[in-house]
Amino acid sequence: MWNRKANGLILTFHLAGINNQNFLMRDDQTGTFWQQISGKAVSGPLAGSQLTLVYSDELTFDLWRKLEPGGSVLLPVPGFVPDYETKDWEEHMAKARTVLDFPNTPLKSRDLVLGIQLAGESRAYSVSRILDATLIEDRLGGEPLLIVTGPDRRSIRAFRTRLDDGETVSEFYRKPDPGQGPNPVAVADAKVPLFLDTKTASEWNFDGCAVSGKSSGRCLTPVSAVKDYWFDWRNYHPDTGIFKR
Repeated sequence: MWNRKANGLILTFHLAGINNQNFLMRDDQTGTFWQQISGKAVSGPLAGSQLTLVYSDELTFDLWRKLEPGGSVLLPVPGFVPDYETKDWEEHMAKARTVLDFPNTPLKSRDLVLGIQLAGESRAYSVSRILDATLIEDRLGGEPLLIVTGPDRRSIRAFRTRLDDGETVSEFYRKPDPGQGPNPVAVADAKVPLFLDTKTASEWNFDGCAVSGKSSGRCLTPVSAVKDYWFDWRNYHPDTGIFKR
C-alpha cells in the first residue's frame, strides 16, 4: 500500500500493463509509469521518484472485524462484480506458470513468502513455515524482529522488538491457544495474550502490546511486510536473504 502523494502531487493511478507478472501503474497527472511492488517510478517525467509505503497487514476478515468492529468495508463496484476473481483464485494462481524462475534457490517460484525490508536489508520468510511455527524471532539489518500469527493461526504480523527507549524485548514464547473446545479458532478473542517474553514475564497480544506484567501498556513497533510469490519478491529484491532457521 502506497501513499498517492509524490513530488507535491496527489496522483491518480490506473493499471497500465504487466511486467514480469507484476502490475505497472500509470498516473493521470504526469503519465509516469510506476512498479507495483516497489512503488518506484520506472519511466516518464517522474522516473526515479519513490512512493511512500503505508503500513498495512493482511488479516482474515473474521479477525479484522473483531479487532476493528467499527471498520468500513470496501464493497465491489456495481457493474463489475462478474470481473472480480473467484474465491479459488489463490489455488488457481499456485498452479500458473511464471515468466521468471530461480531454480538454484530453496524456494519454488510460486511459494508464498512474507517479504520484509528493515534497516537496509531484505529477507523472505516462507508463509507456510510461519503458520507452522506461529512465532519466529530473527534479526534483520541489526534490528530484532518478531513475526507472529494471530489467534486464528492464519493472519500474520511482524514487529520490531526494540522499544522507543532503546530497550530490546527478546525471547518470546507462544502461549497455548486461547480458545477451548473442538474449534478453538472460532472462539478465540482477538485481544487475548498470545505470547510472552522471558525478560519481563509480560504477556503480549496480536497488536504487539503488553497486556500484563512489567511491560504492561507498552507496544512493539509494527513492521511492514509484503505477502508475495517468491519469484516476484526475488526478482525485485535480488539481494534478499531467505530465513532458514
